Amino acid sequence: MQKLQIIAIFNLFLQYKTANKMKKEERQKAILEYLSKEHRVTSIELSEYLSVSEDTIRRDLKELSDQGLLKAVRGGAVAPSPIPLHYRKREKHDIENKKIIAQKAISYLKDGQVVFIDGGTTSLALVASFPYDLKLTVITNSFPVATLAEDLPNIDLIFAGGKMCKTSFTTSSIETVDFFRSFRADVCILGICSIHHERGVTGILYDDSMLKKNMVQNSNFVIALSSIEKVETAESYFVCPIKDINVLVTNVSPEDEILKVYQNTGLIIL
Repeated sequence: MQKLQIIAIFNLFLQYKTANKMKKEERQKAILEYLSKEHRVTSIELSEYLSVSEDTIRRDLKELSDQGLLKAVRGGAVAPSPIPLHYRKREKHDIENKKIIAQKAISYLKDGQVVFIDGGTTSLALVASFPYDLKLTVITNSFPVATLAEDLPNIDLIFAGGKMCKTSFTTSSIETVDFFRSFRADVCILGICSIHHERGVTGILYDDSMLKKNMVQNSNFVIALSSIEKVETAESYFVCPIKDINVLVTNVSPEDEILKVYQNTGLIIL
């Protein structure tokens, strides 16, 4: 009899664990769906929305953050960048919107400028739109950018050496960072992974993010290129605050609702 009681209690325990596990899975799914619509959410909002304690929400956010499904921040969470990590996947992603961004940004480039161009695929779309007679000195760590720029007769190309990152097809090492410190660019073309009005510009890869930070610090004028899906997202590695950017170029109207908070900082939006 005692053995049957123990088995019954154990079965009840398993049912309790299963039910709670399913509740947690459903709750976390709801958190991700909520975040996909709002881009940023607080623990208080989620607590009220899901009728659970803030402590429960904080545990959920930590688990989801550890899985890379969101970025837990103080008081809540923000969405991660939806962009593929590998260059080969990114070059085929959202091609038409990259062309729109490139056409908007080209007006800021003038003959005689020294220009940093990083390894983003949107930056590559900008180089692909260069007028044949544009006269620039291009300094880049991107193999694809260098290949395009080399074909233009009036582009003086300076390539930053160092160890190649096979994920991004760029050089990204201590030697590369030191190389960029030797120059002061008129303009920095910054292809970004994520931008958030509080967390600033952030990146997925540590070395690449440190290199972007160095490019920004050694430029007189910074143009950030970002599709709207990257706006109000965040990643792990800090590049720069919003105040270090002069122009944000997107594929939508500057009057889009999600961009208002950036306009309020004085940032030029194209």
